[in-house]
Amino acid sequence: MRSHRAAPRVSFVVLCHNSGRVVEPCVRSLIAQMPPDCPDEIWVVDNGSSDNSPEVLGRLRKEFGDVLKVERLDRNRGTTISRNLALRRAAGQYVAVVDSDVCVPPGTVDTLIAHLAADPGAGLIAPRLMYPSGQLQLSVDQFPTLIHKTKRFLALKAMERQAHRRQPLDRVQAVDYAISAFWLIPRHVLDTVGLLDERIFYAPEDVDYCLRVWQAGYRVLYDPTVHAVHHAQEISRGLPVRAIALSHIAGLLYLYRKHRFVLSRRGLYRRIGRHDHAVPLRHNAHDPSVVAEAPWPAASAAANSQPSGRTYVWNRRRRSN
Repeated sequence: MRSHRAAPRVSFVVLCHNSGRVVEPCVRSLIAQMPPDCPDEIWVVDNGSSDNSPEVLGRLRKEFGDVLKVERLDRNRGTTISRNLALRRAAGQYVAVVDSDVCVPPGTVDTLIAHLAADPGAGLIAPRLMYPSGQLQLSVDQFPTLIHKTKRFLALKAMERQAHRRQPLDRVQAVDYAISAFWLIPRHVLDTVGLLDERIFYAPEDVDYCLRVWQAGYRVLYDPTVHAVHHAQEISRGLPVRAIALSHIAGLLYLYRKHRFVLSRRGLYRRIGRHDHAVPLRHNAHDPSVVAEAPWPAASAAANSQPSGRTYVWNRRRRSN
């Protein structure tokens, strides 16, 4: 039962597994987001860590008191069961899902909250994610068909280098999904959409949840005007194939069965009411003032890569249900 005191502005839900090196900077960056007159709360779920994460969290708990709440599990329960433990107890008006290897610059959360507060149709928003090197992480994408997922698995770094050159940084965009390294969700959307699907152990729980946000009549937004730094480990990627990668594959097959798509997104878009995904057309010579307002990556990338004075028009494909 929740306390009668004023609800926190934001509940940060941080998933930690053998994160002793990165969890302290993460927590301190979240503390720095908090307004002095209305402290947020941080839930850290330690997912059976065998390194010094428990000691680091214990020290931070003594320093920050009740603002930081730690839930320790005796073994790794994956990304969904563990996060759901904290999501059930989170009391904030907004809930942020955060990986322990993410650091959030001051002002990022305030900006994201402002976008959500101004847009009643927004169900989830994510910032631009950067690697510590300054390289863009490809953290938003189209729903992953089997072909697209294979390409992402084998050639992610090349895709990211291309995205780094093309991605516009000046406007909020609707996207199919954002990876769950940093999400901000309004309380009423979490209550409507529900918790993470615990039949997925590791991934792609983020794709599934964003699909459900769209199904509930809300939009998933990406705000590249603010960023967070992600010390991503990419533990399921590359060769040789690890056990966690096999878990990812199993989760992907489950996603395809659940949402009934494998090779094409067309039927999926129709079922979830996602009618504003963009498809490129030729340059519109008749109206050079038209600028694309469309989801990343295809539309915004191409529009941003054109020479000065040239723009592209993007036709929003609308299909009947």
